Amino acid sequence: MARASKDATAALRFLSTLTVPEGRKAGKPLRLARFQKDFVRGAFAKDTAVALLSIGRGNAKTALSAGIALGHLIGEIAPQPKREIIFAARNRDQARAAFGFLVGFIEGLPEEDQEAFTIRRGSKLEVETDLNGGGLARVIPADGKSILGGAPTLAILDERAAWERDKGDNLENAILSGLGKRDGRALIISTSAPDDTNTFSRWMDEPPPGSYVQEHRPDPGLPPDDLESLLVANPGAREGIGSTSDWLVAQAKRAIARGGSALSSFRNLNRNERVASDDRSVLVTIDEWLSAEVAPEQLPERDGPVILGVDLGGSRSMSAAALFWPVTGRLECIGAFPTTPGLSDRGAADGVSGRYIEMADRGELKTMGDTTVPVARFLADVVELLEGQAPAAVVGDRFRHAEFVEALRGAGLERVPCVWRGMGWRDGSEDVERFRRALFEGKVKTSPSLLLRSAFSDAITLVDPAGNHKLARARSTGRIDAAAATVIAVAQGVRMQGQPESKARLAWA
Repeated sequence: MARASKDATAALRFLSTLTVPEGRKAGKPLRLARFQKDFVRGAFAKDTAVALLSIGRGNAKTALSAGIALGHLIGEIAPQPKREIIFAARNRDQARAAFGFLVGFIEGLPEEDQEAFTIRRGSKLEVETDLNGGGLARVIPADGKSILGGAPTLAILDERAAWERDKGDNLENAILSGLGKRDGRALIISTSAPDDTNTFSRWMDEPPPGSYVQEHRPDPGLPPDDLESLLVANPGAREGIGSTSDWLVAQAKRAIARGGSALSSFRNLNRNERVASDDRSVLVTIDEWLSAEVAPEQLPERDGPVILGVDLGGSRSMSAAALFWPVTGRLECIGAFPTTPGLSDRGAADGVSGRYIEMADRGELKTMGDTTVPVARFLADVVELLEGQAPAAVVGDRFRHAEFVEALRGAGLERVPCVWRGMGWRDGSEDVERFRRALFEGKVKTSPSLLLRSAFSDAITLVDPAGNHKLARARSTGRIDAAAATVIAVAQGVRMQGQPESKARLAWA
């Protein structure tokens, strides 16, 4: 990282003079961890107007911001007359935590220094001082109207991912517009949001100029009790801040045992992953899907009829095909992107970095065509994977019927029976339920696949009032084509297995 600015140096110097106000290290001098120092340097770089920190719960992000607020309040950091600091949160109770840390740091100062502060705990939560030209720190809830007309010099937006969309956006816009009046800075801190459409997620994924982003989020698809990835989301555990490594692992195992929303919440809050905590919106959890993965040598044989499920992508998007042998439960899947744009650029645009390149290196993802995937050629390549075995049925989207028939003819599959399925509530709900049942009963087995892990991590279900589910994307740039192809292939295989065997009838002449 570049050399610390004057304000960053002042902030680091001031924070080292504070005393820890609470916790197992209460009363001891404040010692910043490496990740905290990195955030301070980035937040107070000369070209930074907004600093964003995404980290697991319990890593002292609120305490750090409160310490910075105190230094700014008394003019030790970025001094200017009549400073104004705002603690903003979803509601007053949530903001009280940051305010409590601020008061705790003040109470750790020498008694003669404490006399310079006026603390109000009534209808308004405020701290005022006349030191170095005066300053005021106050708490406001997520109501944009309460900040109109203000001119803050520092704003702390705590747990931004948890704010209500409309009220939160209004408050944020009002704060940022006010900061511009006096060259103020904003610190936006939070654990990860449940999805990529959240305003905090958009800040992290598409930061505007003048932003500093520090995100502690492990790679997706890893077991929740994987210690190294837990420490990525909780770097404070290595340096005695917040939860210990043993506690994190124990909580992970407890969440695994409970499953459902407990596991999703642990991934979201403690592992800092973008996972929806509402069970009804999850197709399957990452851990439920990982239960289907087996070592390549343990993969069942290609025995019995095979079902080919196909999800055709539109222009510039992925197409995917899933091969499922219902007798043994073997599943194979492959995807394809057009060559333009390249996998590196596409991964950057979709927010998955080099994941597509890694999929291609593993043989799970191909590139073909220019700006669209030639469907007939793609299906022909899938047929080659079968090594001469003809599919017992091809399952596809009824909405793409005409395009599908042409592609099947081009791939030499025109004689294979086709099963047309809708992707709405009626067919989709049945296919989702059949797929889930087969997965939970251990009737689906596949070798480890980054393509499928990625697809299922992005797949959710929308639920209508009658409780019907249909497949949808959790992220606007999420690629769930492989999951969609898998769902319809497995569901059709289950239906075929459930059909009674036909018996020959004798007719007397």
